Amino acid sequence: MKTRRPTWLDIVAVVAVVAALIFAIASPRVESQGESARMLFIHVPTIWLAYLAFAVTFVASIVYLVNGKLRWDHVAGSSAEIGVVFTTVAIIGGMIWGKATWNVYWTWDARLTLTAIMLFVYIGYLALRRAIPDPEARARRSAVLGIVGLVQLIPVHFSVTWWRTLHQTNTFRPRDIQMDGPILAALLIAVGAFTIVYAALLRHRVRLAQLELAAHAAAAAAEGPVAGDAVAAPSIGSGEGRP
Repeated sequence: MKTRRPTWLDIVAVVAVVAALIFAIASPRVESQGESARMLFIHVPTIWLAYLAFAVTFVASIVYLVNGKLRWDHVAGSSAEIGVVFTTVAIIGGMIWGKATWNVYWTWDARLTLTAIMLFVYIGYLALRRAIPDPEARARRSAVLGIVGLVQLIPVHFSVTWWRTLHQTNTFRPRDIQMDGPILAALLIAVGAFTIVYAALLRHRVRLAQLELAAHAAAAAAEGPVAGDAVAAPSIGSGEGRP
């Protein structure tokens, strides 16, 4: 099998992640939270990427329903997979930070609970895709759920504003930003790096989905009728072959 070389996007993603790591380590220590505050450089970018990934699933699902091209279904499904991974990392990172800050790994806070529900809905979306073998039927049904699922992002994002909650307010609201310049710069670099990683992962996952579709079509063609299958051998007593 021919090995595929890294693309320019892969190289940029690696460089961006290294740069983000350097800035995160070099950023000033937050006295009130100690070293646990550095989880911010993972937690915030991952939840941002979850939002972005599910939004891409939403848009790609609409485009598929409009033009019926399976490549948009590939984009929708691939982005949802990446979104599930980033949401899981965000929750785990938040639990680690929560243990250091709140002294508990989990609490039924509005933001935490709604984020967990969002994760399970998109796991269900991926399960739906696996349960339907026909590509066209899978794409249509998944598109509907991919569109409806985005509604969850609204209460997840605004939960810390709508309800009294243990979770801190949204990080990037201008009036709420209370960070030193170096910490804010490191956070923005981390967000940019994670976004580039998402783009690289999406590109590779879409290509894999296209290869899976081609392999499925090839397997279906190989299982088709073989020449000569319709010719039945004469049976004894049927009268066939008698003079």
